[in-house]
Amino acid sequence: MKLTVKLRRYFLLTPNGEASSSQLSSASGSKSASKFARMNRLRELEMKMNEARKMNHAEVVAEDERKKRPQNFEAKRKRLEWEQEEEDKKKECLERGESYDRMKVMTIGADEAERWEKKKRKKNPDLGFADYEQATFRQYSHLTKQIKPDTQEVSRQKEQLGEDFYATADTLGLHQRKDSDEAIDRMVGDLEKQIEKRSKYSRRRTFDEEADVDYINERNAKFNQKLERFYGKYTAEIKQNLERGTAV
Repeated sequence: MKLTVKLRRYFLLTPNGEASSSQLSSASGSKSASKFARMNRLRELEMKMNEARKMNHAEVVAEDERKKRPQNFEAKRKRLEWEQEEEDKKKECLERGESYDRMKVMTIGADEAERWEKKKRKKNPDLGFADYEQATFRQYSHLTKQIKPDTQEVSRQKEQLGEDFYATADTLGLHQRKDSDEAIDRMVGDLEKQIEKRSKYSRRRTFDEEADVDYINERNAKFNQKLERFYGKYTAEIKQNLERGTAV
């Protein structure tokens, strides 16, 4: 009785009490189909695991490379990309025969222009010579702003050096690259400009302690020097007569 109940759960019996061949084949087909689906599902899971493993390895390598970079690497990269875009826009305007400055001003909104003006007002003006440290820093900032990196040369060096492109604690850098002739000529030209500019500087005039004090403050002293420069040769005799007391 129990065996009959169990058989009725899985098969529909024929009138004479035996299961048909079609029912047996459908049951075996369903089992094979479910097994095939499970194998396909297992294969898909294995492929996804391999893909996740590869992506994890690539992310670990990229994170290690980011750790070796300087702290301001991203800011410099964005700055270089922006400068490259500006150069490309200038070339396009030059090819069309248009003015890049005029085109740029036309694309700037009033609110953005006002925000730029506020930023310019916040900048500290150049107060002149304070000390040699500040003068050296201003010169360094001025020279670094003039440097325009060559992205093609950087890509070529990266392919040539490979992993040694990014500096580490053991990197010397002297035997790995050589400066081009254009870079050397640019450095020489900049040094010649500095020498020419310094030759035009005027030295501070020495203070003469024995000179007559004919002023009441520094402003009056500068004014008297200007008068002496332009009218001194015409009033020299009158000044001598006043000093001797023989003036009429």
